[in-house]
Amino acid sequence: MPQADRAWDVETDLLVVGAGAAGMTAALVAALEGLHVILCEKSDMVGGTTATSAGTVWIPGNRQGRPAGAPHTIEAARTYLAAMLGAHAGDPRVEMFLKVGPVVLDYLEQKTSVRFVAPPIHPDYKDLPGAAIGGRALGAVPFDGRKLGDDFARVRPPRREFMVLGGMMVGKADIPALLAPFRNWTNFRHAVGLLTRHALDRIGHKRGTRLIMGNALVARLLDSTRRAGVDLRFETALREIICEGGHIVGAVLTSPGGEVRIRARKGVVLATGGIGWSRELRERLFPHAARRFSLTPSSNTGDGILAGERVNAVIERDLDSPALWMPSSVMPQTDGHVSVFPHIMLDRAKPGLLAVNTSGRRFVNEADSYHDFVAAMLRSNASASSVTPAFLICDRAFIRDFGIGLVHPGTKDLSEFLQANYLIQGETIEDLAHKIGVGGEQLAETVERYNRYAETGIDEDFGRGSSPLNRFNGDPQTKPNPCLRRIGSGPYYAVAVWPSDLASSAGLRTDSCARVLSHDGKILAGLYAAGTDSSSIFRGTYPGPGTMIGPAMVFGWCAAIDAAGALRRFPDLPPG
Repeated sequence: MPQADRAWDVETDLLVVGAGAAGMTAALVAALEGLHVILCEKSDMVGGTTATSAGTVWIPGNRQGRPAGAPHTIEAARTYLAAMLGAHAGDPRVEMFLKVGPVVLDYLEQKTSVRFVAPPIHPDYKDLPGAAIGGRALGAVPFDGRKLGDDFARVRPPRREFMVLGGMMVGKADIPALLAPFRNWTNFRHAVGLLTRHALDRIGHKRGTRLIMGNALVARLLDSTRRAGVDLRFETALREIICEGGHIVGAVLTSPGGEVRIRARKGVVLATGGIGWSRELRERLFPHAARRFSLTPSSNTGDGILAGERVNAVIERDLDSPALWMPSSVMPQTDGHVSVFPHIMLDRAKPGLLAVNTSGRRFVNEADSYHDFVAAMLRSNASASSVTPAFLICDRAFIRDFGIGLVHPGTKDLSEFLQANYLIQGETIEDLAHKIGVGGEQLAETVERYNRYAETGIDEDFGRGSSPLNRFNGDPQTKPNPCLRRIGSGPYYAVAVWPSDLASSAGLRTDSCARVLSHDGKILAGLYAAGTDSSSIFRGTYPGPGTMIGPAMVFGWCAAIDAAGALRRFPDLPPG
């Protein structure tokens, strides 16, 4: 239908679809640049995957990391990415990301309530030339959810497995105080403060209002978008992108009030959360073994990628991996909820645990990043005729000291987990092997070999404990290697872990200004993609903590600045 004859329900400058980190950043920046913006979110809450994540952004060369005393440079980051990406490090989007990242952080800090701070140590995930142990990875400053008023209920809560006492968020720094509140005055004061605040919160709120990690970042973005006057619409899902004369001019969306046709004079930004639960895209792009579980919200169903493909956008497939992976354990709860628990770093790197495949053999450095763990798991099981889990193996002392998955440290009564078959117990290694379906002789040999390495402190098979990342997540009290300790006397325990996707890497091909490209390499004028709707600039590799959210926010910013015609105000940036 010609534009002159088309009936539009609403007109705006920029339409942004998806209210995660990428979409909210794009909408916020566009509004600050003077555009009228409509931000549509398919669900009834903002935040997407970001809300349930650690909320870390990986942005080299930033100013915010300097107070932490962890110097790092963009040049060192180039060296690191060159070692990781090879020839693909020359992708213009990589250079744009490196140049724009610090600018975006300062821009948001000056104009919004979005704030980041760097912990002194937060290592990159690969031990390669140019790697940093801190400074590049920034965390959102905690936020008081009460400042949002009624909008607090619009912030997607963390996964319930990561909250305690009916909705209290707990960060890594809170755990020692909560586990041992009477060990010292500092622990006691911190624990009492957390519990008192939470008790007061529950008088008027369904969960705690002390927001940290991804919830803090999402709340800060929501607070800022509201202040900037963004028109935020919930339960409004993308159905179709409208293209006229080779230009994207708007979109058709579905809402509680029916279909709405929105004309977007400056363009449409796709930020709907990537592949997510889209059965079509999972079957097309993911390996068979990794299609069953996802850590993305159920409302993420590939809407942006599929709609883009229908207007001649191309999905980037030539990647190291189509997704960023996470090993997850699964336990049905009595209320019908199925807990899918991501094994991020609280157990895998700790001494006294090993991982085996269905042959009873180790297949990976258990203390490496979650993505690398699953990548090794998929390689190990590539020839298997059916989808099989890996198993985390430990003794009773390990659960006492560190916990495992859903079982918290110090848990004395394991019956709930044993009855659910989440935790599998064997009095001997051979007994445990029989129960998990691996060879008893092989598992016993694997444990014996691991125990020899624990004595010497050198993992001759996989080098566990040899990298800064391994040692940071290990136990500093364990010598000589913080990631190795003998597996002692029985009973012994196993937890099955399955491949799940944390976020997709495969997405629409874009240029350095987040403009979507067609099959012939030309720009689809008026169409942008950011976050996981766009293909990963790291090509399915995982350089460090926050390398999903960092680029999402950077290219959300780029999309908004390009749509507003404001890139000329930043002469030091590469040309678009």
